[in-house]
Amino acid sequence: MPPTDASAHAATAPGTDLGADSSPLAAESSTGVGTDNEDTLDLRLPDELLALFAAETDSEEPPSRCEDPAAPGSGTRADDDLLDRVADWGPVVTPAGVFHLVPVHVERDLPLISRWMNDPAVAEFWGLAGPPTLTDSHLRAQLSGDGRSVPCLGVLEGTPMSYWEIYRADLDPVARHYPARPHDTGLHLLIGGVADRGRKLGSTLLRAAADLALDKRPACARVIAEPDLRNTPSVAAFLSAGFRFAAEVDLPAKRAALMIRDRSLRDLL
Repeated sequence: MPPTDASAHAATAPGTDLGADSSPLAAESSTGVGTDNEDTLDLRLPDELLALFAAETDSEEPPSRCEDPAAPGSGTRADDDLLDRVADWGPVVTPAGVFHLVPVHVERDLPLISRWMNDPAVAEFWGLAGPPTLTDSHLRAQLSGDGRSVPCLGVLEGTPMSYWEIYRADLDPVARHYPARPHDTGLHLLIGGVADRGRKLGSTLLRAAADLALDKRPACARVIAEPDLRNTPSVAAFLSAGFRFAAEVDLPAKRAALMIRDRSLRDLL
């Protein structure tokens, strides 16, 4: 669902162009889940989430080559332990070339990401069109958090060409709207350049990112996404990437397709 506030958490701001055509893909959260034999609703909050809530209560008082993760500093997170250090996941070889998820450094990456957000096809699903300050607030809300969401540039063959949000779906507000399981990992994606759309890059990179999450996060049994049901190219790209359609879900700002890539089925789909 597109964010109504630029500072809202990443899981409330979806979006993606997965390359089926020039329309971007969107991923979000919702209420009311359809039945799925493999997805049973468990209303008990995960122990990790309870611990995080307790900790928060106690503390109340121009594109260029980009191959290496940003060094710790202003506008950068380095301690994303809740996601098993995305910065250390490393590159992976895909049919499209070497792909690398590089955590965002705001001072370096804001102009590029903001430009992508102002593409009408992207803005329709992300809702971050406007001055760079809007995207800046969205990024910093994640980077100043506890590591449950990590914004990244998708770097293909050394060139930044996509924006990603890797997040702990089970520790995110989206978990209120679908039958979450411990360590569920969520993906949001947009492909930035028009020239990179319509080439099926979305499917290729989604499969690579989902498999990276499963490989680097042993406790994660599945990767989820929630593209807008209206965005049929996005839904198709997830299906081509080995995700299965699990349910339709009503999110605060959209009706979404709950897409799941299961560890147990990754070699079959």
